[in-house]
Amino acid sequence: MSADRDGRLGIGIVGAGRVGPVLGASLGGAGHAIVGISAVSQSSRDRAEAMLPGVPVLTVPEIVERSELVLLAVPPDQLPELVAGLAATGAWQPGQLVVHTAAEYGVGVLAPALSAGAIPLAIHPAMAFTGTSIDLARLRDAWCAVTAPGPVLLIGQALVVEMGAEPVVIAEADRPAYAEAIGAASEFSSAVVGQSVERLRAIGVERPGRMLGPLVRSAVENALDAGDAGDPAVG
Repeated sequence: MSADRDGRLGIGIVGAGRVGPVLGASLGGAGHAIVGISAVSQSSRDRAEAMLPGVPVLTVPEIVERSELVLLAVPPDQLPELVAGLAATGAWQPGQLVVHTAAEYGVGVLAPALSAGAIPLAIHPAMAFTGTSIDLARLRDAWCAVTAPGPVLLIGQALVVEMGAEPVVIAEADRPAYAEAIGAASEFSSAVVGQSVERLRAIGVERPGRMLGPLVRSAVENALDAGDAGDPAVG
């Protein structure tokens, strides 16, 4: 399959969790055509309609059939089976771009699609998603890990730029370490903030989240600045 002469693509989204509809809306805003999205539960259908109004809800095979770029925004534990299953039915098409959003996988997990002639890309946005329009603004401040074969690496980087984010290239062998670092930062920050919120609420602070916001943001910014400068002493 080939893109239009202006570089616009027909994009199909598999998965209407918190990530897929947001990335779809971002790419749609960049001028690409969103041809369809898969959604099973009512909540996922509602999310798809809110973020991608008018985009049809299709089956996964229909999305793969109609798309020049297939965005696989599914839980990581479902990704290998999904890719292999579609390959077993002959769904993947030569020249079709296949992008997944799982942090821990590079393009190796897309090998069944590659064997059918598809072009594999791994793009992971390093941010916590809400699944709402709030994420579109946050995405403009985010970085995305890009892993791809050399000849198509620029395509992955260009897609990230079109979403308004910054691309950073992560080698295939480094994806597990990348995922571990991202997961640790997210889980630690959520756990610590949640703990502090509960303690403040227990002593009568009515809006602990609002109170902690400036402190947490400034502490995180200081830690990040120190990390960029190579200074291990933070605090």
